[in-house]
Amino acid sequence: MDTFQQHPSSYRDPSGFVFSKNGILYRQVNQVFKKDFDLFVNSGLYQNLVAQKLVIPHQLLNENLTDSPEWYITLQPELLPFISYPYEWCFDMLKEAALLTLQIAKEAMNFGLMLRDASAYNIQMYKGRMVLIDSLSFEIYDETKPWIAYRQFCEHFFAPLALVHYLKQPLQNLFIAYPNGIPLNIVSAAIPFKSKLSLHSYLHLHLQKSIEKKQNVENKNSRPFSKQRMKNLLQSFEEGIKSFSFSQSTQWSDYYKEANLRGDYVSLKKQFISEWLSKLNFNTVFDAGANDGEFSELTATKSTYVISTDLDHGAITKLYHRVQQTNISNIYPLIMDLANPSPAIGVNNTERTSFLARCKVDVALALALIHHLALTNNIPFDKIAEMFSNITRYLIIEFVAENDEKIKLMTLHKKNLLTGYSLESFLTAFKNYFSLLDTKEIGDSGRTLFLMKKLNT
Repeated sequence: MDTFQQHPSSYRDPSGFVFSKNGILYRQVNQVFKKDFDLFVNSGLYQNLVAQKLVIPHQLLNENLTDSPEWYITLQPELLPFISYPYEWCFDMLKEAALLTLQIAKEAMNFGLMLRDASAYNIQMYKGRMVLIDSLSFEIYDETKPWIAYRQFCEHFFAPLALVHYLKQPLQNLFIAYPNGIPLNIVSAAIPFKSKLSLHSYLHLHLQKSIEKKQNVENKNSRPFSKQRMKNLLQSFEEGIKSFSFSQSTQWSDYYKEANLRGDYVSLKKQFISEWLSKLNFNTVFDAGANDGEFSELTATKSTYVISTDLDHGAITKLYHRVQQTNISNIYPLIMDLANPSPAIGVNNTERTSFLARCKVDVALALALIHHLALTNNIPFDKIAEMFSNITRYLIIEFVAENDEKIKLMTLHKKNLLTGYSLESFLTAFKNYFSLLDTKEIGDSGRTLFLMKKLNT
């Protein structure tokens, strides 16, 4: 029998685990979870959630691919093209994931089941919307017991959303420091006193902190918990989360509005890039520094999926809503600082893969980006070139010359930043990793596009 590989993040749940074999992803359901899983499938809940596109569909395979004595049945889930994590999402993505989790919990109650997990990592973006990917998240509903996933929902969804709502700052990176959820005592201490005037924030943040302090959670949760109380709890969460909001307008949020005023600058870029793409054989794209995704959309119709990243929260939020409202559902908008991309975290640094390890594509776009990496972050050209060589086969990259007005503004008080910043040094560094296929001057903008191919591919 061919060996299988258990997924490094799928080890906590005795009910089953995710594994791969011969390049195919599977999920094993163990005997211990037979009764709960059978009800999930046979009650009609699974079909109901799939019909509403709330959960990822799977095939049932009556084959023990792991040769495990604990095996009950094997699932082959529909394969997700790309995996992202909550610390890469904008506020509205996490908010949708939270509301999806509550919707699924309410649906499950109608079929005699309940969500036993409320992890943000069980949610993924797929075909333009959030979906649940864990088919083992459901257990037989016991009306006498409180929601087992209550604390997890607070720490993975309610607390981080409340934190951003009240502090008005994008704080999604806290998930890297606290991958198991943001501790309630930290959030309670950080948000302003006025948050206590909200019944929902008081109940699920401040009161819970007090209960933790008194160490009487078990006594508190030992009281009978009726079905109506459960519905009230879910409703309270939903009302609280719907009341949370966050918007951020920065100089980059309307970048392309300003760029379109520069004559034919944007239209020529689109023309040149379209011409190059028509000659390339590719399926996947990475749009680095995508802003609100104007060029991501250009490539989306020609590719299986597009990973669109930007450091600007407002720009990614705009792109996320455009993905939802149109048919460009193969774009994955993510907040990402390429000077400090998401690391590998978790047990043995293998539970959550680094962004650069996940981002392997055929074509990468780096438009009006490299001067920010080189000048704002002082990253040498050779390190930037090395990064892109580990990501892509083809690279379409824009170089902004030293005399560009944007460069002058960036280096107004730091002239020494321009040391080593030149077209010659740029080309020298990138030719160590890429061969130059074509060059296009972008009108009279003074900016240049380059089409490159990774060496030895």
